[in-house]
Amino acid sequence: MWREAALEVCPGAGFRSPAQAVTLADAERRLGRGLPAELRQLLLDSDGIIGHTAVNTVWPVERITERNLFFRSDRSFAQRYMPFDALLFFGDNGGGDQFAFIQTRQRPDIFVWEHETDSRWWVAGDLREYLGCSLSEGGDDWYP
Repeated sequence: MWREAALEVCPGAGFRSPAQAVTLADAERRLGRGLPAELRQLLLDSDGIIGHTAVNTVWPVERITERNLFFRSDRSFAQRYMPFDALLFFGDNGGGDQFAFIQTRQRPDIFVWEHETDSRWWVAGDLREYLGCSLSEGGDDWYP
């Protein structure tokens, strides 16, 4: 299902082998929270999606885990940025901005964290819309 959704928008999208359920369970244990259902299903279909110019539109589960743990524990980030505990990062634009689900009240919306200003704003109503926007032609400029 998720491969087809990506290929509709980006015929050249790249896919990885499916993630294993045990790997996802380990990631959820390490993160201390469940993955959003849509993201979990996508990772079981392909452990990440590679978009235009080799951008990691959706990261592999190991990178999702490592990046989120790092963002929540890095002391220099704590001094420079608002807390990241409410976010679950899962992809980027190739230029430093990162995409996340809100986790304090789980919802399907996707937000972007703009790394230069620490701004966080809504960009898509769900994972399917995010893929449609981020994988379409036009590169990194699909969100404000």
